[in-house]
Amino acid sequence: MTITNGTFDTITAWIADKRGRDTLVLDLRGLSVVTDYFVLTTGGSVVQIKALAEYLAEKMPSLGLRLLRVEGRESARWILMDYGDMVLHLMLAEERSFYGLERLWGDAGVIGGGKNEAGTI
Repeated sequence: MTITNGTFDTITAWIADKRGRDTLVLDLRGLSVVTDYFVLTTGGSVVQIKALAEYLAEKMPSLGLRLLRVEGRESARWILMDYGDMVLHLMLAEERSFYGLERLWGDAGVIGGGKNEAGTI
């Protein structure tokens, strides 16, 4: 399956449905040999991060995306879901701030983001 902006619109809408916050899609093409895109989002609790991961794992096959690997499911402070060309990072605010993936990949283009709880991007 080819990943398009419509794919990200759908994924960020699903994240918003489960109240993910500050969702951001980074375009890593040309910067990484591991993946083409990161989707970053913040959850308010471990329970929310786990629920979001389960929800996305159920929904993503409808886009033709197959989950290759999951990391961090046990502690659920940062769950990484690897779909090959795209990696989802579901993080608590503390982990997102500490690891600063947006800063580490500062040269990446920003494709977009979903709506947060306040309804803004």
